[in-house]
Amino acid sequence: MNEKKEFKEIDIIGILKKVFSEKRLLVIFLSVFTVIGVVVALCTPKQYTSTVVLAPEITGMGMSQSLGDLASMVGVNLGTTGSSTDAIYPDIYPDVFASNDFIIRLFNVNVSLLDAPDNKKTYYDHLVEDTQIPFWQYPMMWVKSLFAKEDDGGNGKKMDPFRLTKIQDGVCNDIKKNIACLIDKKTNVITISVTDYDPLVSALMADTIQSLLQDYIIEYRTQKARNDMDFAKKTYVDAKEQYVKAQQLYSSYMDANSDVVLQSFKSKQEELENEMQLRYNIYNQSVQQLQMAKMKVQERTPAFTIIQEATVPLRASSTPRSMIVVIYMFFGFFLDIVWILWGRNLFSKMRG
Repeated sequence: MNEKKEFKEIDIIGILKKVFSEKRLLVIFLSVFTVIGVVVALCTPKQYTSTVVLAPEITGMGMSQSLGDLASMVGVNLGTTGSSTDAIYPDIYPDVFASNDFIIRLFNVNVSLLDAPDNKKTYYDHLVEDTQIPFWQYPMMWVKSLFAKEDDGGNGKKMDPFRLTKIQDGVCNDIKKNIACLIDKKTNVITISVTDYDPLVSALMADTIQSLLQDYIIEYRTQKARNDMDFAKKTYVDAKEQYVKAQQLYSSYMDANSDVVLQSFKSKQEELENEMQLRYNIYNQSVQQLQMAKMKVQERTPAFTIIQEATVPLRASSTPRSMIVVIYMFFGFFLDIVWILWGRNLFSKMRG
């Protein structure tokens, strides 16, 4: 059985003729929405985006193998056979950006506005005091304030990361919306972007976030190596102290008994000399272990190549105001079509 489908053709030319036949109504719709578009465009604050592009170091076997060869020469086995692995990868850098622990570090970063470069304030104060709010958001903010519970407000300097106030939590969410971290999985190139109402602030924060991310990754990747180095330093200090004591005790005994030829003296001399030699061997080994620990920290410290540094953007990254006006004009034209084809008849039926 053949099914016949009927398709209704839309007569676009006929619709346009019908719309343009009522020019007065069209002018009213376009004029009203053009005015609305201009108001919205003028009240919508411009946003500027500054971008930093960097490439992290990809760890491999080269340094580890060389370090293992050097350590084996002094009798130390670092277990560097095979490739090294990292506990943190570029793929999770965006998750680092989304954590409150990282965001809170940005609260006390000093920034200055482009129009007032000498007037410095914290990034937290800038977001609280300088953020431009469109007029159409005030009614919603007023309604929320009626049902909101009392809040101590807090500030960027005095805060408890374990228990943020509502204002501090709101600033955290605003910062998360303003910053972005994109990873190219093919090349591992990291693109960091910061958006703000002030172009200078966006550039300053992009540069700061880049440095903080590098410090965060370096601290994370070298944590175990630095702990090992601290232990090696403690062992070195103790071994040196014990060796110096044994050396002083041996020297004092030899000076006090320089003319004695008794066998008991020789036995005590050999005992102290062996003890001093043992302490020296331990001290010498601790020196080598400390040097290896320092080299391990250096090996684990990643290097970042800055491909594009942060610059003050000259053009706004937000939607151009002219485009906003055009969008509202198109929306007015569309509503005019809807009103002529369906809305007017529907309204007449509802009134009748």
